[in-house]
Amino acid sequence: MITRGFFAFMAKSGDPNFSAFTRRGLTLSSAGRILVCLLWISYANLIPDPASSSPSPLLQLAQTEDPLRARPKSATRRRFVSLRSDEVNVRVGPGVRYPIKWKFRQKLIPVEIVQEYDTWRKIRDWEGAEGWVHRAMLSNRRSIIVTGRTVTLRRRSSDEAPAVARLGRGIVAELGKCTPVWCRVEVDSYEGWIRREGFWGLRKNEILP
Repeated sequence: MITRGFFAFMAKSGDPNFSAFTRRGLTLSSAGRILVCLLWISYANLIPDPASSSPSPLLQLAQTEDPLRARPKSATRRRFVSLRSDEVNVRVGPGVRYPIKWKFRQKLIPVEIVQEYDTWRKIRDWEGAEGWVHRAMLSNRRSIIVTGRTVTLRRRSSDEAPAVARLGRGIVAELGKCTPVWCRVEVDSYEGWIRREGFWGLRKNEILP
C-alpha cells in the first residue's frame, strides 16, 4: 500500500484480535499488535527537473493531440474583421484535421477575433457562436450586420437628412467612417449614414477616421 503523507496501519498476520474499519477510522483491540509505517514519497522523485532532457513521450503526445496546450496562450488583441470569401469553413479546432462546425456562405460578414494560434484564428459571430478559421479567410475590411428590426440609411449624418434606404435585420454593409454618433456605410449601390445603434461589428467607443 502506498500513501502520501499518511500513516498506514497494518495488523500482524494471523492476529484474531484485529477489528475491521469503522466509519470513524481504524479500530484495533488492546491485545492486537500494530505495525506502524510512515510512507513518504519525496516530490523530488515525482517532479522532473526543469533543466533535464527532452519532454516525456506522454507530454509530447499531449502536445500533438491538443496544440493549444503545446505552448502558453499569448494575449490576443481582440478586433473586428470580415470574411474574405463567400464560403468559409468554421472548425472545432485550429487545423484542417478538426471537424467543421458550420459554414458561412456570404463574404464580408463581420466577426470578432478572440484567440490566435499559429495561422488560425478563433472567431465569434454576432450571435455569440465561436469556431476556428484560417487567417487567409479573413479580411481587414470592416463591416457591420444589422441586428435591429430596421436601420434608416440617410444621405447625411443628421436625423433631418432624407432617407436613402431602410436596412432590415441580417443585412451586411461595408463600414466606412464612424463618429461618436454616426457611421458611413455602403451596401449594394447605396451609400449613406446610419446612427450607431441597431447593428453589430463596432466597439462601443471606437472611432473610424
